[in-house]
Order: sequence, then structure tokens, then C-alpha cells
Amino acid sequence: MASPQDLSHFSETTLPRQDYVARIFGYGVAALAMFAAIHYGYYGEQMMIVPVIALTYPHLIYILSRPFRRRRAYITRQFLIHGDALWCGLFLGYINFPLELVVLFLIMINTSFIVVGSFTAWAFCIVSLVSGAAVAYLVFGYTSMPQLPTEVFLITATGVGVHLALTAYNSYRQARDLIRLKLKFQGQVERFQALSHQVSKYVAPQVWESIFSGRRQARLETQRKKLVVFFSDIVGFSALSEQMEAEAFTDLLNTYLTDMSQIALKYGGTIDKFIGDGIMIFFGDPKTKGTKRDALACVSMAIEMRRHMDKLRQRWTEHGLTAPLQIRMGISTGYCTVGNFGTESRMDYTIIGKEVNLASRLETEAEAGEILISQDTYGLVRDRIACRARSNAIVKGFRDPIPTFQVVDYRQDNGSDNSYVNHDIEGFALHMEADKIREEDKDKVADALEKAARKLRGKCVA
Repeated sequence: MASPQDLSHFSETTLPRQDYVARIFGYGVAALAMFAAIHYGYYGEQMMIVPVIALTYPHLIYILSRPFRRRRAYITRQFLIHGDALWCGLFLGYINFPLELVVLFLIMINTSFIVVGSFTAWAFCIVSLVSGAAVAYLVFGYTSMPQLPTEVFLITATGVGVHLALTAYNSYRQARDLIRLKLKFQGQVERFQALSHQVSKYVAPQVWESIFSGRRQARLETQRKKLVVFFSDIVGFSALSEQMEAEAFTDLLNTYLTDMSQIALKYGGTIDKFIGDGIMIFFGDPKTKGTKRDALACVSMAIEMRRHMDKLRQRWTEHGLTAPLQIRMGISTGYCTVGNFGTESRMDYTIIGKEVNLASRLETEAEAGEILISQDTYGLVRDRIACRARSNAIVKGFRDPIPTFQVVDYRQDNGSDNSYVNHDIEGFALHMEADKIREEDKDKVADALEKAARKLRGKCVA
């Protein structure tokens, strides 16, 4: 798989090496043109300095620019290309702008500019070229030159053609190498996505999302926050585990935990851990809607879990499980220490504090099917949730008795317009959420209830 070093290696080695070879050929064409022009008498011997500089410059600049390429490869490459443009302008001005050579060298240098890859860079290269030509004109002046010998033109044109072919080949290689790197990075991204999906199953989705978005760092740190803490377990589940086969018991437990986890995530709860059939969830970190809304979300989650347990119990009964399984839940609200605990190599995102202990104790104090909440939680939800005061609980770890409240249901669900009905006794089970029944099915449900009622009344009369 590709790594970030691959792209750095491509920028620091492949591109400079290809530019170096292209620069050798480009300046070699200039040297070849000057040698031919001197040989055929178009220029005097004093012009030999031009091919000497042209043959020396690519090697010299490659060596001198090496330290800069290591630190800033892209900027160094752009700077050298602008330097080539400036040198080309000076060269054409120094040799008095012979039209044939000007056209050939403009074709060659313009092709190199285009390879730079952006219109802005190309425009600045043209500016550098014109600037070099202007400086040469001011310094060396201008002398009208005779027509360039055909031999010199053909030799120069051949060199330019070879340079263009080399430039095209280098562009192809660069594109091929970039595509290869892209495919490697794409494969790496897909691999990391698959791995992150696997890792996400071991941590709460909120924690996973905050780490991958960069909002949270995986380091040992904690903070004090006001949280709503929830505990639940199934009454009599340990005894049931001794009566069932391991495979069936595992399937039942996983079904229960899966469904309850989906409800917790629906209300925004952070699932801390599973302890056998027990579940620990908290609200308020890493995301919070405010303590009051967090408390309401937590109690709403508990109510839906209790209702969903009726569905599960009915489903399990159909599969031969006769034990009347019920869940009990405890909720408390208060300041806790939340964050990463453990070591630098192995840490656990969790919470600690007396409110955690209180929620656990309330869950233990609760009866089957009961939701017990602390006084602080009751104060936050009492305007939306109907609760009954329960006797104070003597809780281990707390000096004074703890006031507790039993959650009944949503306040709007306790009047004549009650949409949720549940009755579960021996020989009879009814679970109805009237607001979820489709309009076209309501008559069928009413007929079924009336039929059941007639049968029940008939047996009572008999």
C-alpha cells in the first residue's frame, strides 16, 4: 500500500530527475544550434561561451538546488522553470533574435511551460521569458542578422523535435506514475475505511466519529461534566443461563443487546459497556443537547426499552421461552469524570464518579419492569414524564437515604387518548401502539379485539 512518503519520494526524486534530463536535452539543443551556427560561419568564435554555459548550467543547477528540493520540492521546481524562461530570453537577445531560431526555441520552451500544469504558471513563465529578452536587448543591443543557413535550421529543428518527444515521454511517465500512486492511495483509503468500520464496532459511534473527525485525540485526558447515567439488566437472567443451551442463550442475549443498542443510539446515548446482560449508557458526552434534554432523552430511551421488552418477550414466547423476562433500570444525573482512562498503549473511554454508583444502585433497587430515577433526574423531566415518588432507598456508599422516583410514562400518554396499551398476564398478552397502526388496518384490529372479547365474555357466562 502507498504511504505519504510515496508522494514525497515522487516529488523529491522522480520529478527532479526527469526535469534534469529534460533540461540537459533542452540546453543541449541550444549548444548544438550554436556549434552549428559557429561551424557554418553564422556567428564568430567569441560566441563559444554560449554552448559552454548551456552544457554546464543543467548539471550545476541540479547540484546547487538539491538542498532546497529536499525542503520545498514544488517551489524549487517552479523557481527553476522560471529560471529556464529567463535564460532563454537572455539567450535569444544575446544572439540578436534570429527569426528561425526564435521560432524554434519558443516552440521548445513554450512546451516546457505548458507541462508546468497551470495557466498561471505558464503566464508567469512567459513574463520571465519576455523579461530576459528585454534585459538582453537593453544590455547587448540589437544587430540585424542575415538569413540563418539551412543546415543550422535543420540541425536545430531536429534537436527541438527530439526535445519535444522527450518532453511528451516524460509527461506520459509522470501521468502514469501519478495514476499508479492514485490507485495505491485509493487502495489504502479503502483498506483504512474497512479497518475503521471494524474498529467502530468496539467503541461508541460518537467517540469513533469524534476521533476520526479530529475533534478528539486518543490520549489520556479527562474532564468533569454533568452527565445522565443509565444502567439496566434483565431480572432472573443469570438463572436462565443455567437452564438454556449455550448457543440458544447466546442468540437470545445478542438479540436483546442489539435491539437495546439501536434504541440507545436512536436517542443519542453513548454506550459505555455491556456487562453480561447489563448495559451502561450515558448522555452528555462527547455530544450534549444540554442537561435537561439529555435527561429527557435518557428517560425516553428507558421507556422505549421497557416497551420493546414486551415485544421481545412475546417473540421469545413464540419460540418456546416461557420465562417472563423483565428489565429493570436506574438513572441518575450529576457531575462525573469522563474521558480516557488506562495507559498510553491501552485506554478505555468511560466515566467514573458517585453518580455512576448511584445509577447502578438504583438499577439494583428497581423491581422487574421498573425505571427508578434520582431526584435530580426527576426535577429535569417531571414536566414531560409522569413519575411516582417511591420510598427513600438506603444505598451502599451513600450516607443519607436517597429519594427515588418511579417512571410511569409520558404525561400525554396517561389521559383518554392513550396510544400505548400493554397487558401481559398468564393466558393473555396484549401489546398495542395505536399511533403506529396503519389506517387501513385499524378495522381489522378492532374486529380481532371484539372477537376476542366476545369469546372471553362467552366463557365467563358459561
